Amino acid sequence: MGEVVSTSVEATERAAALLARRLIVGNVVEVSGELGSGKTSFIRGACRALGVEGPITSPTYTIGHRYEGRLPVSHLDLYRLERVSRAELGDLEPLLQDAVVFIEWPAAGRGTLPAACVQVRLAHLDPCRRLIDVEATDPAFADLGAELDRLVA
Repeated sequence: MGEVVSTSVEATERAAALLARRLIVGNVVEVSGELGSGKTSFIRGACRALGVEGPITSPTYTIGHRYEGRLPVSHLDLYRLERVSRAELGDLEPLLQDAVVFIEWPAAGRGTLPAACVQVRLAHLDPCRRLIDVEATDPAFADLGAELDRLVA
């Protein structure tokens, strides 16, 4: 669908804001990439565009945060999990309901958590640049690639 090279945290957040404008309650966005590739920065940019104020941090140790903005937003970080068990799913269900959901390190939840309508992959190109690759199954995101292209134009 689209990819963009980010040269700063601010550019990563702007790319996320473009995506966020299309999100609705019930959408699940998987955000994957190496440590330090900008996953939390991307999610922070989307949260800001969705009207979330205050600190937005990765919930690595708590597994999930819920934020209130124009839309409710849940942020899950599955880094510490090998797989999401049925018991853990029960604990996560309140975060999955009635919100836009971002999932960092999504592989642990595949097959258990709701399917994503958008997949974002971030990768280091060098110490100062990140590749942001976005794939979507929902037609609501069809022109996102063109908007990402304009972001760097």
